Amino acid sequence: MYLQQVKLWCDCPFWPDDGMCKMRDCNVCECPEHEFPESFKTPSLNVLPKDDPVCQEGKPEATVDRTLDDKSFKGWVEVDNPWTHDDETDNEEMTYVNLQLNPEHHTGYTGPSARRIWVAIYSEHCPRYAYGEMCPEKKVLYKLISGLHSSISIHIAADYLLDIKNNKRGPNLKLMRDRVLKHPDRVQNLYFTFLFILRAVTKAGGYLDEAEYDSGNDLEDVKAGELIRRLVHNPKLQAACALPFDEAELWQGQGGPMLRQQIQNQFLNISALMDCVGCEKCRLWGKLQILGIGTALKILFSVNDKGNPRHTFAVTKK
Repeated sequence: MYLQQVKLWCDCPFWPDDGMCKMRDCNVCECPEHEFPESFKTPSLNVLPKDDPVCQEGKPEATVDRTLDDKSFKGWVEVDNPWTHDDETDNEEMTYVNLQLNPEHHTGYTGPSARRIWVAIYSEHCPRYAYGEMCPEKKVLYKLISGLHSSISIHIAADYLLDIKNNKRGPNLKLMRDRVLKHPDRVQNLYFTFLFILRAVTKAGGYLDEAEYDSGNDLEDVKAGELIRRLVHNPKLQAACALPFDEAELWQGQGGPMLRQQIQNQFLNISALMDCVGCEKCRLWGKLQILGIGTALKILFSVNDKGNPRHTFAVTKK
C-alpha cells in the first residue's frame, strides 16, 4: 500500500466547471477505514461510519483517510510550497489515496475539456518561443512541462482502455509513437525531467537520510529507509544527476529575481490548472506529478550550495 496526500475536490479558478467525467475509470473512490495502517489513524476524529458505502467496482479504487497521527511523520516540517497552488498545510481539505489501487492509465477522458487544459498550459503559461528567443530559465520550465506531458502520454499508451464495454486494457503502440517516440525533443525532455527530479532527490539526501518512516509495519519501515539511503547515495545516480543543467547559473543579473518570480507565477498557474481537470483520477495524477516537479523546483532553486542546506529550506512531508 502506498498512501499519498492530495487535494482532490476543488473548483476550477480559470473557467466554469464542465462537470466531472462519469466513466468508471475516471473515479477515485473512498474505501473503509480498516484498510489503513494503525499509525495513520486518529481514533476519535473523522472516522468513517461502519455503514459507510464501499466502492462497488469490484476491487477498491482507492484508500482514503483525512487524519494522521503526528508520530507518523516525526521530524518532518510542514511548510507550504511557494511553487504550487495547493496549500500543503491545509489538512482539512486533504485526503489520502492509495496509489497502488489508482494506477495512472488511460481512463477514456477526452474531448474539449481535456484539450483545453494543455492548450492553456502551453499557450498562456508555458509558451514555446522561437529558436534563440528563450532564456535558459524559460527553457527549464518548458522542458519540465514537455517532459511531464510525455510521461502522461506514455502511461496512457502503456495501459490503454481498448474496449470500454468489456474493460479490456493493453498497450497502444501507435499512440505512443505518435505522441512521443516520433518526436526526439519530447523524448529528450522526458529524460531531462527525470534527471531534474533525481537531481533534487540527491540534493535533499541529508533530509531523506534522517526521515522516519512509520507505516505500522516495522520491517517495511526499515526496508523503506534502507532503500531511500541506497537511492540517494548511489554513486552512479550522483554522477548522472550532477548537472542536467547548472542551476547556479540561473537567476543571475539585475533581472534575475524578477524573472524567477515570473516563472514561479507561471508554474503556480499551471498547478492551479490541475483543478480544472474533469477526470478525478487524471486530476489525482496531474496534481501529484506537478507537486513532485514543484518540490524539485523548491529544492533546487532555494538552496545556497555554498552553505549548509539544512538551514536554508525545509522539506515537507509530501
